[in-house]
Amino acid sequence: MAGSKTAVVLCMDVGLTMSNSAPGEESSFELAKKVIQKFVQRQVFSETKIELALVLFGTDSTDNPLSQDGQYQNIRVHRHLMIPDCELLIEIENQVQPESQQGDWLDALVVCMDLLHTETKGKKYDCLNIALLTDLNTQTNEESLEVIIKNLTQSGITVQFFLPFPVEEDKEGQGDSERRDPGHPGTGKGLSREQKKNKELVKEMMLSLDVEDGLDEIHTFRNAIEELCMFKRVERRPVAWPCQLTIGSSLSIRIVGYKAVTDEKLKKMWITVDAQSHQKDDVKRETVYCLDDDNETEVQKDDIIQGFRYGSDIVPFSKVDQEQMKYKHDGKCFAVLGFTKQSTIRRNQFMGSQIIKIFAARDDEHAGVALSALIRALNELQMVAIVRYAFNRISNPQVGAAFPCIKQDSECLMYIQLPFMEDLRQFTFPSLENKKFTPSDAQLSAVDSLIDSMMLVEEDENGEQRDLFKPHRIPNPAFQRHFQCLHHRAVSPGTPLPPIEPWLKAALDRPEVITERCQDPLDVLKRKFPLTEVEKKKKLKTSAQIFGKESEESEAKKVKEDEAEEYNLADIAEGSVTSVGSVDPARDFRALIKQKILPFGEVCQQLTHRIEQLLSNKNTQYYMKSITCIQAFREQSVKLGNAEHYNSYLQSLKGSIPNRGLEVFWELLVQDGLTLISKDEVEGSSVSKAEANQFLVAEEKKEEAAPAPVEDTGDVDDLLDMM
Repeated sequence: MAGSKTAVVLCMDVGLTMSNSAPGEESSFELAKKVIQKFVQRQVFSETKIELALVLFGTDSTDNPLSQDGQYQNIRVHRHLMIPDCELLIEIENQVQPESQQGDWLDALVVCMDLLHTETKGKKYDCLNIALLTDLNTQTNEESLEVIIKNLTQSGITVQFFLPFPVEEDKEGQGDSERRDPGHPGTGKGLSREQKKNKELVKEMMLSLDVEDGLDEIHTFRNAIEELCMFKRVERRPVAWPCQLTIGSSLSIRIVGYKAVTDEKLKKMWITVDAQSHQKDDVKRETVYCLDDDNETEVQKDDIIQGFRYGSDIVPFSKVDQEQMKYKHDGKCFAVLGFTKQSTIRRNQFMGSQIIKIFAARDDEHAGVALSALIRALNELQMVAIVRYAFNRISNPQVGAAFPCIKQDSECLMYIQLPFMEDLRQFTFPSLENKKFTPSDAQLSAVDSLIDSMMLVEEDENGEQRDLFKPHRIPNPAFQRHFQCLHHRAVSPGTPLPPIEPWLKAALDRPEVITERCQDPLDVLKRKFPLTEVEKKKKLKTSAQIFGKESEESEAKKVKEDEAEEYNLADIAEGSVTSVGSVDPARDFRALIKQKILPFGEVCQQLTHRIEQLLSNKNTQYYMKSITCIQAFREQSVKLGNAEHYNSYLQSLKGSIPNRGLEVFWELLVQDGLTLISKDEVEGSSVSKAEANQFLVAEEKKEEAAPAPVEDTGDVDDLLDMM
């Protein structure tokens, strides 16, 4: 329907007969509107440079430049040539509605030709096109047909027709006629007199414009909807990457690389807009850097540098340092390091997000001969070239394999990136062989039959391989769903998003022929591999368990063994801890307690020192880290039966809350219920259970009672004094 640098006029019939339909079927108007919507959607989301205009005929009003002396009536130019946008989609959804008049489709065609001639004058276009959607159920002045054909030919304008029925008898089943009442006017076999007459006029016009393939430009509504249901991908021009292929120091071949396969990204990105005006310019984002102090002192951007975390420390790096630490090389290159057998390059080691095709430079005959010789030699010897690839001076170099690719009309190298040592993941798995469960020949045969029945490649009648499932023709479902929801939200704001379209679900499903073919092998597989429920054997109880005299000693021993095992694993994973650090003080505290090298009181003192450092930052993130430390402090104090250090610190912390402005932190502490350790938990504690429960409750009452004295003060100065 369109190409690059193209002007297209969509000419749609909205007249009276377009609304006719059989019960339960869509009318020609609804189908034609869907065709237009699908086409405009594709152009909007693919961001093409196609300019679109919309002309409606059969309208109640008349608005076109040729409507003089009662001619070209009931034709309205709804939108002039411009790049399609979401506003056009909204207009088609809300403003293009069926009307009560009839319009001459030949007159509408003349209006479209005049619009193209006027609005493209002085501009360069590769293609001028008119797409006319109608049911042809109108009276037409056929005297002007020859003149119209002549002017279309001279101006180079192409025409496409979209009808509710096919114009060729052998394609009758492809239209919409079989879906409706055969006697209903405006359908395939039950065509009205006007439709039959106009159908012949359309065939005459299209064959005059294009003798051979003219009728191929006449489509049915339903076929067009099926072809247009898929959102068109963003068109991208191939960008050449010129370079030199070098082998050693003496052989150099001029080459050009093109991306053959690459990871496609959505071009449109989410942006922040004002919730009311929906305008991007109404929202401005400012980034301000401040010191984490009471005054939140602002820091200029020039006074900030990057830091890299190295263990528990942060190593600062200036921009100069960052530039110097980058890997330096000579720039773009495609240097052959050596050759190896193709069999040594395993497919599971392919990596990267692109495949690059390497051709000889177009204007260099010597380069073409040299590269062709290299490609053919690699192909004959079943070898590949291992190359060093760098896209440009600032990109990191890669190591990859260049495979020979010879086709009937071209020769090239296919570059695929290979992994470095750090990219490889080594795993060790146990063998699948199990002497206890060895499959029988019948079971193996059943699995083979299932695999054969699910093969996605089969031979056709001519003995050629045919794909039943073609991934290269399946669009990215995430993109399709994304654009479907964008379109719906643009034209129907405030309504729920629609479900995934049926055609997209069907495209991702297993082919029906495979489903039918694998049914019998699956039944055989179920019979050959019967499933039986295995009951768990009851464990034999010991005499101590039966008579309830299990030794407490063994339980304590088990706990000690578990603790020792956990400690050893922690040592292996984290290394030895010598003090309570700032990265994870709670973990360090637990590790020091387990080591039993330092006295408990000294370790507690280190932890409280870290808690005080964290609380000095007055930030929710540091508050949460402090609470984690207090939880670990309480947990270990209870486990060791020493509540003195914990209770003493928590009481002193509570007393300093008002002066230090840590009310927010204390609220978090109250929410977590971190109170004093009572006698019920540790025998040596001097705090009763009632006092421990009252420790946090009393604080809440004081906070609630605090505002009472400043109530009902009308004097501003007195209020400020109180504050």
